[in-house]
Amino acid sequence: MGSEQSEKRSMAYGCLRGVLPRTARGLLKSVVEQGLLTEADARSIESVADSSVSLEALLLGKHGVSKSDLGRALSAYHGCPYSAYDERVVVDPDLLKDLSLDYLRKSAWVPVARAGATVHIVMNNPHDPEKQLDVRRAFPGCTFQIAVGLLCDIEQFLSAARQQKKHGAIAKILGELLQGADGQAAVEAGIRDIDENDSAIVRLASHIITEADRLQASDVHIEPYADQKETAVRFRVDGGCFTYMRIPAAYRRAIVSRIKIMANLDIAERRKPQDGKIRYRLAADRQLELRVATLPTAGGDEDVVMRLLTTRNIPTLEEMDFAPSVLAALHRLVDKPHGIILCVGPTGSGKTTTLHAMLKRLNTDERKIWTAEDPIEISQEGLRQVQVHPKIGLTFASAMRAFLRADPDIIMIGEMRDRETADIAIEASLTGHLVLSTLHTNSAVETVTRLLDIGCDSYNFADAMIGVLAQRLCKRICEQCKEAYRPSCDEYDELERAYGAPQWSALGYCQGERLLYYGRGCESCNQTGFKGRVPIHELLVASEEIKALVQGKAPTSSILRLALQEGMVTLLQDGIQKVLGGLTTYRQVRAVAVK
Repeated sequence: MGSEQSEKRSMAYGCLRGVLPRTARGLLKSVVEQGLLTEADARSIESVADSSVSLEALLLGKHGVSKSDLGRALSAYHGCPYSAYDERVVVDPDLLKDLSLDYLRKSAWVPVARAGATVHIVMNNPHDPEKQLDVRRAFPGCTFQIAVGLLCDIEQFLSAARQQKKHGAIAKILGELLQGADGQAAVEAGIRDIDENDSAIVRLASHIITEADRLQASDVHIEPYADQKETAVRFRVDGGCFTYMRIPAAYRRAIVSRIKIMANLDIAERRKPQDGKIRYRLAADRQLELRVATLPTAGGDEDVVMRLLTTRNIPTLEEMDFAPSVLAALHRLVDKPHGIILCVGPTGSGKTTTLHAMLKRLNTDERKIWTAEDPIEISQEGLRQVQVHPKIGLTFASAMRAFLRADPDIIMIGEMRDRETADIAIEASLTGHLVLSTLHTNSAVETVTRLLDIGCDSYNFADAMIGVLAQRLCKRICEQCKEAYRPSCDEYDELERAYGAPQWSALGYCQGERLLYYGRGCESCNQTGFKGRVPIHELLVASEEIKALVQGKAPTSSILRLALQEGMVTLLQDGIQKVLGGLTTYRQVRAVAVK
C-alpha cells in the first residue's frame, strides 16, 4: 500500500513542468514521495521558486516541513547521512585558516572537524563535481567523510565560525580553563580548589554579561550538571532559548559563586533559593541592571537565572504596533482623569513596557505619578517609583495606602496579586485617581471574571473599570531576509476560519489578492527568519452595556459576545491582521493567541 501511494505521488510530481533546477527538482520529488508535501503544494512551489535556496526556505517557512524531515528527504535523495547544525559543535579554526568564509558561504560547504587524516565535510550537494574538486584542493592528501546539510545549517556553522573569529576572547578564556581542568583528577580537585576570584572566572562572568547585552538577550541561564558534564550557559533571545557556550565541569561552582558575589548573595548558602541584583557598568554612560535568582538543583549545585533590566529608551504608544482603531481608543482611555486600566497577559508579554508607554504620555509637570513595582525594571524621570519589599511588610497594598496619603494624580501598581490590592486600587480609582495595573489572565474578558472570582465588588469594579488591554508577543519576521509569497487556497481559508467569517468579510480581502511573508533566514537573524518581536493586542472598552453585564456578574461568553458586537478585535484577529501586514506569521500568532 505504501509503495502504491509513493508511486502515485511520483506520477503526480512528474506532471510538473520542471522549471526548477535539477537538484531542487530531485529534492522536491523526494519530499513529495515521503508524504511531507501535497501535490497541490508541489505545483504551487514550482510556480514561485526559481532556485534551491527559495525552495528550502519555502518548505521550511510557508509549508511547515520540519528541518529533520527535510534533512531526511535530502539524505534519501543524495544517499548520504544528514548533518544538522548543533551549537555544541565548534568548527575547528585550523580547518578555516586558509579558507574564506564568504567563499564557503557562496559554495555552500563547510569543514566541521578533523579526526586524524579524515576531515568531516558538510555540503548541500555532495554530488557536485566542482565542490568535490574544491574540497580535495583545500585538504590535499586527506580522506573525507561527507554529510549533506541544509543551506540554513551550513549558514549557521559559518555564522558561528565568524562569531568565533570576531569574539576570540571567549575562546582564550575557555582555553585557560581547559588547561586548568585537564584530566579527571584535576577536575575532581578543581571542584574544591578553584577560586571564584580567579582572573579567568572574573573575565568569564563579565564576558557572559556583555555578550548577553550585545545579543539583546532578556535572560541568562547558567545550568550546572552532575557527573562531570559541562555547565551550559543559555541565552533567551526573542522569547526562545539557545545554548551560547559550555564551561568545563570543574568551574561550575566557581562561576556560580562569582555571580553570587556580584549580586551580594551568600556564597556559603547553597541549599535555599536566593535573589539579588547586579549593577554592571558597560560603558562610562551606560549601566546594565540584572535581577539574579539562584535555585538549588540536583547534585548539590545551583542554577542561576539573570534577567537583564536594560535602560533602553521607553517606546511611545505610537511605536508599539497598535492597530489605528485600538491606538485611538487607548488614547481616549489614558486621557481620562480617573478610573482603572488593566494590562493583562502572561509573564514576559510586555505588560510593564506598555504601562510605562502609557505613563510616558501622561508624565507631565502638572501630574504627580507614583508607582509601586517589583522589581523596578524601567526608570522614568518625573515618576516617583517605589520598590516593594514583602519581607519587611512593604507590599503592593501597603504602598497603595501610602500613595493615597501622598497627593497622587496617577498611580501605577506593578501587579494586582490579591483581593486586598485590587480593592484598594478600585477604591483609589473611584476617589478621583487614574490607576494602571497588570494581571495574569489569558484575555481581556477573562480579567473581569477573575477579579469577581477573587471577591471584588461587582458594582465598584464596574464603575471603576474603563478598559482592559490584553497582549502577547510574537516573533517578528526579519526585515533583512523577508520574502513575499502568494498563499495557497487552503492557507487563505485557514486564516478566514480563524478570524471569523462575518468579521473577515468586513476586512474586504478577496482570495488570492493578498501576499503573505516569511523570513528566508540570514546572518542577521542567525538563520531563524525572525528578529525582534511584535505585540498583538485585545482592548476591551468598558461601555455602559458592558458595565451592566459586569454588575450582574454575567458569564464570560456573554461579555465577549457583546464586546465583539461593539467592535472589539480579539488577540487572534489582531494577530492575523499583523500576518496580513507582513509583520509575523500565522504559526507564531497561533502559538501565543487564544481562540
